[in-house]
Amino acid sequence: MRIHLKLLSTFVIALACAFGPAQAQPAAGGYRFSPVNQFDINLTAAYWNPIIQYVSEKSGVKLSLKIGRTSADTTAYVLTQEVEFVFTNHLFSPEREQLGWKVFGRRQMPPIQGQIVVPADSPITDLKQLDGQEVAFAGPEAFVIYKVPYAHLLNSGINVKVVFGGNQNGALAQLFAGKVKAAGGNSQLIEAYAKREGKKFRVLWTSEPFNDLALMVSSKVPEKDARAVAQAFLNMHNDPKGRDVLHQTSQKVGLPADAYFIPASGADYAAYRNFYQSAPASLR
Repeated sequence: MRIHLKLLSTFVIALACAFGPAQAQPAAGGYRFSPVNQFDINLTAAYWNPIIQYVSEKSGVKLSLKIGRTSADTTAYVLTQEVEFVFTNHLFSPEREQLGWKVFGRRQMPPIQGQIVVPADSPITDLKQLDGQEVAFAGPEAFVIYKVPYAHLLNSGINVKVVFGGNQNGALAQLFAGKVKAAGGNSQLIEAYAKREGKKFRVLWTSEPFNDLALMVSSKVPEKDARAVAQAFLNMHNDPKGRDVLHQTSQKVGLPADAYFIPASGADYAAYRNFYQSAPASLR
């Protein structure tokens, strides 16, 4: 399945590059914004809809939320150029950087880390005990939740049976239902889930740090619109109304109240590019 997904990814990238640099024109409904499914669909919408409504009003550029059922579905929208703005860390592989997406911001949050976790009362205390066991991950596109921890397992000679939950919540739901022995995780989302759901974890392994997901704009969006949207995101915490939206939405998903957006560039994502230089071929 991963081979087929990689071939599809390569195909859509080649197709995208074949169409020249024509600018995207906003449809009647404006531009589409696709954030990676870090939570289930309802929680993802509850977090992002008030934010993009504020950004639309402040910038004068209409944005609408476009998310798929899973993180892989949402990323497919990006690869087939069905959206113009994204919040993702799925576009830093050598192939996908050819698509021309530009980083303009990220959340002001500590770096995130890939993790492999079990419930606090699990008898499993060492990664080697997972050999031959089922382990849940968000999905084949999830960088920190799947690619980073699974690469570590492969490089350590620990062969697990991969189960995809669609997003972080789905993977953790399978873990606490006893359907899998462990789960891959994003340290930020693991902490938020524990706070939101009252669960406790034992962390078996933690990766090197990576910057939080990037706000990115398609190179086909006119500069005027791209700049207006970026300024609305990045100045949101300086406006009382914007700050209130950030506080309320962060509370819904278990993020700190000061999880606002700050300027960023592609240089902030060097750790992602470094990963792909040495990652197993099946994960590139």
